[in-house]
Amino acid sequence: MTPVMRSAALGLAYLAPVMAESYHFAAVWDGEKLRPDACVTVQADHIEAVGGCAPGAVNLSRYTAIPGIIDVHTHMTYVFENKVSRAGRGAAVVFLARENCRKTLESGVTTVRDLGAQNYSDIAMRDLINLGQMKGPRMFVAGYGLIAPRPGRPTSPNTAKGVEEITKVVRQQVEAGADWIKMYGSTGSGQDVSGTETYSFEEMKAAVEAAHAAEKRIAIHSYGPEGARDAIRAGADSLEHATGMDDATIAEMVQRKVVYVPTIDHNRYYADNYVKLNYPLQAVDDLNAFVARNLETARKAVRAGARFAMGSDAVYTMFGENTRELGWFVKAGMTPEQALRAATAGGAELLGMENSLGALRAGYLADLVAVEGDPLADIDVAINKVRWVMKAGEVVVDRTRP
Repeated sequence: MTPVMRSAALGLAYLAPVMAESYHFAAVWDGEKLRPDACVTVQADHIEAVGGCAPGAVNLSRYTAIPGIIDVHTHMTYVFENKVSRAGRGAAVVFLARENCRKTLESGVTTVRDLGAQNYSDIAMRDLINLGQMKGPRMFVAGYGLIAPRPGRPTSPNTAKGVEEITKVVRQQVEAGADWIKMYGSTGSGQDVSGTETYSFEEMKAAVEAAHAAEKRIAIHSYGPEGARDAIRAGADSLEHATGMDDATIAEMVQRKVVYVPTIDHNRYYADNYVKLNYPLQAVDDLNAFVARNLETARKAVRAGARFAMGSDAVYTMFGENTRELGWFVKAGMTPEQALRAATAGGAELLGMENSLGALRAGYLADLVAVEGDPLADIDVAINKVRWVMKAGEVVVDRTRP
């Protein structure tokens, strides 16, 4: 949102157009090629040009510029501690989640897809950020994720079983303002790595058809291979987490152009923080075993030519570690440049924003990240050496000064 648009949205006086500003980098990776000793010129919230430098450019010549990173699987409103009294906890969540926003921007992530929140707090956060009332990454949100009823578990607004109920709940998310639909196609979350399929193919197909009829895309969660197979066959736009997929399932995922979001690092986070999260010691072995299966499945998908996007599944205190998934992509067989493409152009295409995000090109939104070093030679540069971040023409992180 430009300053002029923001002022109109808030009922403020008209603001004069912002003068173009150029930023001089040691190199610019525009999403396709590396341009040494180049400038990015920004006009308001968009990129005006990428190329040669003129006198007066802002000196960032110690750094390499890359496009703003896109994290396509987060839960921004999951806060670790909420000490507000029970009746007011929902209202407090967005306020408390400001820290999650700050840490996400500091990791170089300027856009997220948020896949599930309580009380539509994700929709509120998205709108506050868009209005300029809150600083955070650009958000595409899913409202409540659909979940199947389970014995001993209370029902909630997202509980649905059967084609009719599923269609109804999908429509409710759309009416509430969701950008995406999320469906939990299997068990598996936190210390639970079971992956038992919870929705049939017919039910997944109903969710896909209801989402697409409303011109929304759908992400289906499955920890296990059965749910993954049915999610792909049903026409999901993205498949989250899945392990154990056989060659035929992966081939169908490639053929149908379903985007694979493996989220390998989130179970590493759970294992590393098992004491903080109050998990039993046995959970660490289970989580690490799942990480190994997840990585091996990702390796098979890389070899098969699957489409990838980067999702951290960040929750609680994991924000700021969003881009550690890139390291797993390289372990799975990607080059650093392929990993970066998955986290930029791959995410933009999944979001339907390929003409605005995911690259540094004239006319695109001015989302830039300055890193210290060469991220095409060492992916750790993009993970741990972010020094400066711009989102839509606004500098939101600056660690370039002593």
